[in-house]
This record gives sequence, C-alpha cells and structure tokens, in this order.
Amino acid sequence: MSILDTAFRSLFETNMGIKPGETVLVFSDRIRQDEAPSEADRDRRLRLNETARQTAGFASSSYGSGQFVDFPATGASGVEPPQMLWEATFGRNIMSGLQKNGILDDLFDKCVTPEQLIKAREIVAAHAADVPRVIIAMSNNSSSHTNYRKLACAAGARFASLPHFDPDMFGTSMNVDWTALADRTARLVAAVNRAEWVNVECPNGTAMHICKQGRDAGGDDGLLTQPGSFGNLPAGEAYFAPLEGESHGIMVIEWGATRKLDSPLTLTIADGRVLRIDGDDPLRAILEARFAGNEACRNLAELGIGTNDKASRPDNVLEAEKIMGTIHMALGDNTGFGGVVAAPFHEDYVFYQPTVTLVLADGTEEIILDAGKLQV
Repeated sequence: MSILDTAFRSLFETNMGIKPGETVLVFSDRIRQDEAPSEADRDRRLRLNETARQTAGFASSSYGSGQFVDFPATGASGVEPPQMLWEATFGRNIMSGLQKNGILDDLFDKCVTPEQLIKAREIVAAHAADVPRVIIAMSNNSSSHTNYRKLACAAGARFASLPHFDPDMFGTSMNVDWTALADRTARLVAAVNRAEWVNVECPNGTAMHICKQGRDAGGDDGLLTQPGSFGNLPAGEAYFAPLEGESHGIMVIEWGATRKLDSPLTLTIADGRVLRIDGDDPLRAILEARFAGNEACRNLAELGIGTNDKASRPDNVLEAEKIMGTIHMALGDNTGFGGVVAAPFHEDYVFYQPTVTLVLADGTEEIILDAGKLQV
C-alpha cells in the first residue's frame, strides 16, 4: 500500500468513520483564467485538484462509491459553490423542491430568511437519502460557511472541509494522535465556555477585547463520525462566534492565507466591525473592496485557538490556524457556528505568541495561553 493510500484509508476510516454501502462525494476547484496565483500556489492547487481526484478514486475502489466533481474556483471562501455541485450533491428532488418554493436563488445569494432556511431543511430532510453520506471538500476556497454545507449536514452528511489543503499535510498535521487531540481540544473548549469576555494580546501589537456573552465555544477535533458532523481537516481548534456589535480593539495582520504580507496591516475594530485599515500590503485593497461590496464582510466573525501539536507551517492558513498555541480571528460570515451575520466571505488570520485571558462572569481572570504556551 502506498503512503497516499494509507493516508486516504485513515481519512475515510478514522476521520470520517465510513461504513459499508455509504456514498461518497469528493469535490475540488480549478484555477480560473482570470486568476494569477504565485508559481508555488499554482503548483499546490494543481496538486490539490489531482489529490481530490485520487481520493474519489480510492473511495470508489475501496468502498464502492467515489463521485468526483470539480468546477472553476469561486471568488472567495464563503461564496456559495456553483449550481452544478448543488445538483450533484442534492439531486433532482431536492433541487426541484427548493426551486418550486422560491428558495434556491436566495440560498445562492446568501440572503435567505430564517423561514426560508427552515423550509429548505424540511425539503432536504424529506429526501436525505439522495445526499451522499460522506463529503470531502478539497476546493481551494472554503465552502464551510455556506448554505450548501449547512444543508448537506442537515441531510445527515458527514462533511470534511480542506480549503487551501496541501497534500504534504497528510504526512504532518494529518498524521496526529487524533484521540489526544480530541481530549486537548475538549478541555480547552470547556475552559473557554466559562468566559464572558476573552482578551487577546500579541507581541505584534494586536490587542482585542472579544465578547463571548451568550455564545458557546465548539471544538474541531477531526473525528467526523456522527451524522451531520462537520469540521476542517487537518483539525485542531477551539472556536466561537463573538457576540455581534460588542468586541473592540486592534488586529495587526502579518500573514494572509498562503503568504506573509509585505508589511503588516492594522485593523481597528469597534462595535464588532472593522472600522479602518492602515497599511500598504495589497491585501488592504482586497479587503476594502469586500467591505465596499457588502458591509457584513466587516464583521468580526470568529476567535479560534489551535490545538494540533503536529501543525507547524505558517504559510497555509488551513494548517497555521491549527498550530498549538496560536490564535486566529476571522472576518465575515459566522452563521454556521452560532452567529447571525451572513456574508459571501469568511477569511481567517493567524496570530503568534498570543496571551489569551478569560474574563469570567464574576470578573475574575484566567490565562489560558501565555505567550503561545497552552495553560489548560
């Protein structure tokens, strides 16, 4: 058995808990003609697409089901995937039901009402057997924070999201003691859930006061074996959606999704939203264009704390945000994990050597990360 076959078997049997007779869908995306990735990122994305194809092939030969779908990359993480993927995933009955009820276009545009979402879930539940039981998302841009993912999980699909994945990670952050990681993550989640506020300070000047009131932290431990399970692979984080309109402070971003910035960007946060960006890196113009297109993209969407002791690379946000002792904060959509802001955008930024202090309801404080060292 090849090294890659061993990795695929661990993915399906350990992480996804595949059972005899279950259906599998693997999808990826292709570089669009109007994109201009760096040579290194182009190479990674080509390898990612090919690895996704091989993953589907392994599932087909080993478990009897392995559908593969790919499509031109979406414009950003959090944008709904194209209709062709919806059709491949949900089938004729569900897609027809969503269309007849006037819901489909609003799902694509991420402007669906709570009542429409309830109806969509009812339609999906009525035809849940049409939806693959295991979905492996190996697209470069994340589909985690989309209606597509939420409805797939509502049908009982177990969904692994691997945005920006590099196949080399099978030998590093995917080659972890999953039981130990799950235990560590659960202990950190329990600690965070005692807090009302979380204060963050980093050597680069980041200083954030993040409101957790009324929000529950969750854990991403890579064990996606229960119906409707969802998480990143590689996994390893405790996270929550801050209460909208309350958090404030300064975020100094030094790393983007796949590169170190030419120079840091300083984001001023007030009332839970980005008020101002200072700095010269090209990411500034990209973010300002997002904000101009949709004000909801300014939302402080997430605080996460990494728990994966085999994760190490800072130049890939999928792995970087899992590095034990780092934190990440995200902007944009947070509707998939307890928030109420819908946006066609969700992007994480990783911060190093943080000191993280919990502020409990009685005002007492507890340090859970001290200069990047986990204290829980």
